[in-house]
Amino acid sequence: MVKKRPNADLVSTRPLLDKLGVKPGSKVALVNLDDPAFMKQLRERTSDIVVGKPRSKCDLVFMSASTSDDLRRLDEVKKWIEPNGAIWVVRPKGGRGLLRETDLIDAGLAAGLVDNKIASFSETHGAMRFVYRLRDRPK
Repeated sequence: MVKKRPNADLVSTRPLLDKLGVKPGSKVALVNLDDPAFMKQLRERTSDIVVGKPRSKCDLVFMSASTSDDLRRLDEVKKWIEPNGAIWVVRPKGGRGLLRETDLIDAGLAAGLVDNKIASFSETHGAMRFVYRLRDRPK
């Protein structure tokens, strides 16, 4: 008999932006993420949004990834975030030939980042958050 985890049937009712840590006034950058519904939600929370490389450091970067080549950008994109900022990598859920969680984790480590949270971004996409380790944060 398989034991059911407590609360296994519960689905989070927290708004997506709360789950992703987008606070009012957050400085956000989007990389290859064309999602009008997400952009609409972001604009309701903050006006400090840039598509592509920001001119100054951001609190959060949301980057889309569907291939290993996309993940190689983590090394560049990490330079865009504040020392206590984060990069959310948004990727398609499930299926063969797609990026696995271990692919993301390995790419993050290669870029000097660690994963510390996952979230369901949409019905079709999941997201994993990457941050600097405390000891590796830029001064």
